[in-house]
Amino acid sequence: MLRKLHHWWQESRSSFWFVPAVVVLDAVVLAVILITVDATVNLPVVERWPLLFGAGAAGARGLLTAVAGSMITVAGVVFSITLVALSLASSQYTSRVIRTFMRDRVTQVVLGVFVGIFAYCLVVLRTIRGGDEGAFVPALSVLTGLIIAFVGIASLIYFIHHISVIIQASSIIAATAEETIAAVDRLFVQNLDDDDRNGIIRMPLDDRLWSAILARKTGYIEGIDTGALLEVAREHGTILRMEHGIGEFLIEGAPLLSVAEPNSMDDETTVRLNAAYSVSRQRTVETDAAFGIRQIVDIAMKALSPGINDTTTAVMCIDYLAAILVRLANRRFASPYCLDQGKLRIITRGPSFEGLLAEAFDQIRQNGAGNVAIMLRLLGALHSIAGQTADPGRRRAVGERMEWIAELAERTIGSPCDRARFERKLARVREVHETGAFVSTHEQPTKD
Repeated sequence: MLRKLHHWWQESRSSFWFVPAVVVLDAVVLAVILITVDATVNLPVVERWPLLFGAGAAGARGLLTAVAGSMITVAGVVFSITLVALSLASSQYTSRVIRTFMRDRVTQVVLGVFVGIFAYCLVVLRTIRGGDEGAFVPALSVLTGLIIAFVGIASLIYFIHHISVIIQASSIIAATAEETIAAVDRLFVQNLDDDDRNGIIRMPLDDRLWSAILARKTGYIEGIDTGALLEVAREHGTILRMEHGIGEFLIEGAPLLSVAEPNSMDDETTVRLNAAYSVSRQRTVETDAAFGIRQIVDIAMKALSPGINDTTTAVMCIDYLAAILVRLANRRFASPYCLDQGKLRIITRGPSFEGLLAEAFDQIRQNGAGNVAIMLRLLGALHSIAGQTADPGRRRAVGERMEWIAELAERTIGSPCDRARFERKLARVREVHETGAFVSTHEQPTKD
């Protein structure tokens, strides 16, 4: 139940309807409260300030009608601007950043402000009566409508500024990186210790036979209830092996889990096992930090494409990817073995540092062949990562990518000047990898 509620909340946060709907509801409640105050309380301030509160029924109707009409028109303009921004971001960067735009709280609130003001004016308009109808002009409610109209104008000005800022490549990349780093801090809390640096101890599983539990859903795995899987494994006294991890695509009818034979699962248990998996149409950064890395890589790949050829944007992507991997360099990744009272119950499938490192840099390296700026920046990123971890396996993975970049540069950099510059930086990066000490990779000035 909690997982479904969390999924609903995440989907609501990424929609254009939730916050505006809440603001409209609040506006209607505010209108009802102020109308009630106007009808039941004799406010001395109304008589004391006739210029503010002294409008007649016709004037009040005209004011609120003008405010309501202008606000719903501006709301349409704001929606149009937002859709244009989404289209531009999708074509210029990657369609996967659309979700980041849709989750932008400022955009959601501004949309809500305009439709909320419209709803407020409609409710107040309904209560205004002329002399023949038993005159009633809710003076406080009308004045509030005028005030929130000015709030709407200020919101429009700020929205135009805000949308012009968040559409920039630097803002999109930074926002995606910040969301990914927040996910890293939430998913990988503990730091490595000396035992972790010795590597994962592989548990002997003899020569077990496994039977498959088939998936009953299609989509991306958003979350896995390990507690529910552990309960099933404990009840049947068996071992479950995950065939798919969070962020991977699941196909109905494909193996979801494997069960150590000779155990077998009935239909009811199979349903329980499938229910432990939350499957969605898209990946989410909240539970899948690799997806945040994927989004930034996609932006870099689009920037390196021949049609765009924006090296600066690709360099920014590498910088932020380095920041994410530096954050991960000394974090502990969960063991694939889940024990219950000393007995192996579940073999999980999760991310690894080497896998995330490959996700971050391998495609950029392949598509940046011959681009000196990209290769130098990749070396700088690997230099930063290597200087933050003492884990042998992780340093080996970083070192492999250094050599792959060196081999690629040897084949694709033709200019002797560029090659000499690359070789100087490569020497410094190799030094930090071999010694484990941080060494500056910046060019040093030469003395005459």
